Amino acid sequence: MEEENKVILHGMWASPFSKRVELALKLKGIPFEYVEEDLQNKSPQLLQYNPVHKKIPVLVHNGKPIAESLVILEYIDETWKNSPRLLPKDPYKRAKVRFWTSFVQQQLFDTMFTVTKTEGEAQGKAVKEVSEKLQVLEEGIKELFPNGNPCIDSQNIGLLDIVILSLFGPHKAQEEVLGIKIIDPEKTPLIFSWLTAINQLTVVNESTPPHDKLVALLKFLRENSLKSPA
Repeated sequence: MEEENKVILHGMWASPFSKRVELALKLKGIPFEYVEEDLQNKSPQLLQYNPVHKKIPVLVHNGKPIAESLVILEYIDETWKNSPRLLPKDPYKRAKVRFWTSFVQQQLFDTMFTVTKTEGEAQGKAVKEVSEKLQVLEEGIKELFPNGNPCIDSQNIGLLDIVILSLFGPHKAQEEVLGIKIIDPEKTPLIFSWLTAINQLTVVNESTPPHDKLVALLKFLRENSLKSPA
């Protein structure tokens, strides 16, 4: 039976997409084997399991691979129905969570990547876009936290919490490398409180890469991006 329920995660220690899945598995209390992938020399197993995109993360359950982090998160929630449930049972609330998750995934992630790989005027424009989109998110999620106080614990953390954490959880490291303020408690106090509450969870702390190691990687990636031709 153990072999039938075997779970393997192919990931990379600093990948926000991989960390999403790792956190969800830990929150659900699902035992899993972790395979660290070298993205410059991907394993034959990874290429076999995800022949379309050839990317991490890939979750292998009962020998069957599932790719794409958001797809994997919903698979986990549908397969292991114990708490915390990553999506609300109510269809309307579930739709709202999916909407804002899509907003973060499609709008904020792309713009933040532009911030990290540019400088000067191009970076300034991208920073302004991030700020504007964070303001949109700040207003939009007020209905999710009607009392203005995100009460997050290990039993009620959900899909949107995990996705926002994967992007802005390490905002202090991002700010150190970029030399700019990203999550401003004065401009977006709800998002700041939200991230603070999530980051205080023990399971999140245990899954968060060391600050110095993350700063070093971000500096390396940024320097390489700036050296590369446009």
